[in-house]
Amino acid sequence: MGASRRGVMAAGIGTAVGAILFSAAQAGGPIPNSAAGKLRLITYSVPGRVPRVGVVKGSGRVVDLGTAARRCGLRLLFDPGSMVSLIAAGERGLAQARRLMLEGPDDGPMVSEVWLQSPISAPTRNIYAVGFNYIDHYKEGQAMRGSSAEAPDRPVFFTKGVGTVNGPYDPIPYDASVSTAIDWECELAVIIGRRGKAIAEADAMAHVYGYTVINDTSARDIMHKKSGGQWFMGKSLDGHGPMGPWLVPASDLDWRGLHLETRVNGVVKQSASTDQMRFSVPRLIADLSRVLTLEPGDIIATGTPSGIGGARNPPEFLKPGDVMETEVAEIGLLRNVIGA
Repeated sequence: MGASRRGVMAAGIGTAVGAILFSAAQAGGPIPNSAAGKLRLITYSVPGRVPRVGVVKGSGRVVDLGTAARRCGLRLLFDPGSMVSLIAAGERGLAQARRLMLEGPDDGPMVSEVWLQSPISAPTRNIYAVGFNYIDHYKEGQAMRGSSAEAPDRPVFFTKGVGTVNGPYDPIPYDASVSTAIDWECELAVIIGRRGKAIAEADAMAHVYGYTVINDTSARDIMHKKSGGQWFMGKSLDGHGPMGPWLVPASDLDWRGLHLETRVNGVVKQSASTDQMRFSVPRLIADLSRVLTLEPGDIIATGTPSGIGGARNPPEFLKPGDVMETEVAEIGLLRNVIGA
């Protein structure tokens, strides 16, 4: 365990699994400097301090938005300790963050020297997730379900509990008394930036703040029909939703044509493009907002492609010591060790 992680632990800072902290190097290597040409918003901790919102410069150094604003004499429109506050500040808050990325000092710690948390480390609402949004994934799941039914003609939504949220380089808890069928699901996560209800599909992108990477880690045995088909429980194990490593604003990234990949112990398990989504990001927002009001900071996991472990022959599941890497190449990489 690195000195910075020990300091964070001593300060009592953590997420659902924050009591177990370790460096990215222990998880299998340094943090890649992905998306270096884009604005990368992070939630992070350093020894003795509460979590902060920052930006990662192209050099890989972190700029604390609160500290940098004081140095520049800039009055922030948001709380520099809350990513949701930054999101709620809209375009003006985003412009301040971008200015501080460009003008902020280049003397901060390297991103590999801080504890990266999920960009939204404490969501106020469950994560909205989408099932069967890649047709090949639906087909591979038919055998698992013992069904030949046609794919739904509209998005299927479910939720993951807020306690699933985990950091991009933190361990994933493993408890064999709860589940021994832990599976991977690489997904693009959409972050909502503007409040809205009954949003028209043509207007949906105006409500998107940005994107990050999520793995909808799932307990297949709990979700199995023999266990009552407990989707919410099987999707909501504590720490089974690693997310990050940063949030990239929608102004810097097009959701279309992004490459998704999952690797377990270096072996590719999933490889696809967001172009293969059956229902687009605007369609998902339009359908979900028909029945509920979307709020700034809401998270939508847009579905996973084929290649999950439970659909393989024989099935493959994660076990203690495995290294799960989840990547959207144009955004960044998660690297999580399955912990005992």
